[in-house]
Amino acid sequence: AHNNLGNLLREFGQLDEAINSYKNALNTKPDYLEVLYSLGLTFEELGSLDEAVESYIKAIEINSDLPAIYNNLGNTYKKMGLLENAVISYKKALIINPNFLESLNNLGITYRDLGQLSDAIKTFKKAIYIYPKYVDANYNLAIAFKDNKDFEAAIESYKLTISLKPDFAEAHNNLGNLYTNLNQSVDAIESFKTAIQIKPDYAEAYNNLGSVYENLQQYYNSVQSYKKAIDLKPNFAEAHNNMGIAFKGLNQLDDALKSFQRAVEINPKFASGHYNLGNIFKDLDRVNDALLSYENAKAINENLENILGNIISAKMNSCNWDGLKDLFDELINKINNNERVIDPFSLFSLIDDPALHRKTSEIRINNYQQRNYSLPTIIKYSRHPRIRIGYFSPDFREHPVGYLTAELYELHDRNHFEIHAFSFGPNSKDSMNLRIKAGVDYFHNVHSMHDDEIALLARSLEIDIAVDLAGHTANSKTEVFAMLAAPIQVVYLSLGTMGADYYDYLIAGDKMIPKKNQKYFLEKIVYLPSFLVNDSQEKLPVNSMSRRDLGLPMEGFVFCCFNNTSKITPNIFDSWARILKAVKDSFLIIYANNELSKTNLIKEIKKRGLDPERLIFGINLPRSKYLDRYRVADLFLDTRPFNAGTTASDALKMGLPVLTCKGNSFSSNEAAGIVNALNLPEMVTNSLEEYESLAIELATNPDKLKKIKEKLQSNLTTAP
Repeated sequence: AHNNLGNLLREFGQLDEAINSYKNALNTKPDYLEVLYSLGLTFEELGSLDEAVESYIKAIEINSDLPAIYNNLGNTYKKMGLLENAVISYKKALIINPNFLESLNNLGITYRDLGQLSDAIKTFKKAIYIYPKYVDANYNLAIAFKDNKDFEAAIESYKLTISLKPDFAEAHNNLGNLYTNLNQSVDAIESFKTAIQIKPDYAEAYNNLGSVYENLQQYYNSVQSYKKAIDLKPNFAEAHNNMGIAFKGLNQLDDALKSFQRAVEINPKFASGHYNLGNIFKDLDRVNDALLSYENAKAINENLENILGNIISAKMNSCNWDGLKDLFDELINKINNNERVIDPFSLFSLIDDPALHRKTSEIRINNYQQRNYSLPTIIKYSRHPRIRIGYFSPDFREHPVGYLTAELYELHDRNHFEIHAFSFGPNSKDSMNLRIKAGVDYFHNVHSMHDDEIALLARSLEIDIAVDLAGHTANSKTEVFAMLAAPIQVVYLSLGTMGADYYDYLIAGDKMIPKKNQKYFLEKIVYLPSFLVNDSQEKLPVNSMSRRDLGLPMEGFVFCCFNNTSKITPNIFDSWARILKAVKDSFLIIYANNELSKTNLIKEIKKRGLDPERLIFGINLPRSKYLDRYRVADLFLDTRPFNAGTTASDALKMGLPVLTCKGNSFSSNEAAGIVNALNLPEMVTNSLEEYESLAIELATNPDKLKKIKEKLQSNLTTAP
């Protein structure tokens, strides 16, 4: 009677009262096997796992021939995280009954949790052999195949599971995830929609459907799916995070910000949410907020990919140099340990080490953009009357790449070349965008196309040579080149190796990559007389800007540097401070792209014993005024290790000499290549001591500086 009452109470969910009844039964009959087994089940339901184990063991001592008790003991051990003990218990159940399907399935799951995938697969297969229509074993076999990277077998197992149980929503959802991982988007969408049709409140399936739309850059559809997931499950942090990514794709940054903030509000330990929040703060120029978000992400998960690099980049972008040495040491150690800690482009501005640059590029390629064999082997095209060259870029617009290359497309000899542009950036329709469209033979707007579609378009047009103008920058399309867009693939305007064997050539300026450094590039190096093309047709502004316009005194020598703020390192700032100290009444105009960097640079110049009035911050100006501003300055001081590129060209074309300090890597030789192309080798120094000395000499010796300016002006019309 006590036992039966316990069973009824357990059935009604009154577990504590059930336990009391079972204990009353055992007080009367201590060896009551059924009660001990039921007591174990009840303790297990309550989460009192130690007491559950004790009850099951007592039951086994009375009768060791019942496989169900061993099976439930294994389940309890599994809940306790004692997986090896669980395996032993399931095996004992199977010794008693080798065809005990439940124990076979549970044993397979435990093997899978232990990472023993081959044992898991064998165990599930044995259960299916005994009973081919065993749905759970087929489902779990599919998961084991997926974990073992046997994706085709996993798909077949999911399909068989679904044929046995067509309304198994979780199987449809998991099959969709597998299709997503294999870039089979159409099949993935169908699977997720079927899961939702079966289970309309399936928030996870809506979230996964949103991810597929996001991968297809169908951001509007993506947002709608995430919203549905959130309606069903308001505290679904992952869906809020994913919706933020989709809003960012739509360039709705305020909405993206709210989504990421909600994600980390729901789950303060959501490392990826903090990371994405940092990225959106960075896009909104809220540099300090970005840094705090990145640091929060790193505190939660220090191994989050690229988090260390983003922290360093945020500090560099705000000229917050506290603790940089320790961060650099950590960065180098992690790169040498093959960890994904920084994107290659960011590393260029930090460390002058071509070996480290190559390693970082290879880490990125090996983890994200390995050679993709999903498209058929590219066929050898028949000989075309004109060689077909395709330029690929997100920046065919008013952008440094657009300003530099506009005339390049126009000047190809149309008797020998047919020029195509593949634009995966916005269709801006600004003056530079319209000029480039007119300057090529064919302009292909591929912004909304998927990577494989872009590669297939290039192949259908039989492009002979594909030129990647984006390299490792944020909006690049390396994945298109990984599929082979053309038989010959070239990278240009990149300042380091791509780290991939599917690029054939890299274009560099003469002497920018010494022969001894070619080993740090996977590509063959093509040397040209000058690295950076320039637009000879650009109309230079009339001289209209004065010192007063820039807030400068009428007297005194004016140094300038309009390189990106993140290129300013503590070492180069030390050099600038020493130069200013040595040149009486001199000033330095620099570009600082956020208020925090200005505050920090003022603090840094004070620390170096200089009046902050000698540091002038130049604002962002329209291009004509930006160029005109160079006429006010007397000498351009370059940064190191990441040299000036476009800014060096701009200064030189405005007649302003550029003083640079070359290093060992490609990015620390860019300005030297540009200056040498103008035949001004005397402006290229080999050490910061030499750099400082020459800057001081030119500032205090007007005749010498005048001769260099005259030579520059003379060379502008003839240099390559």
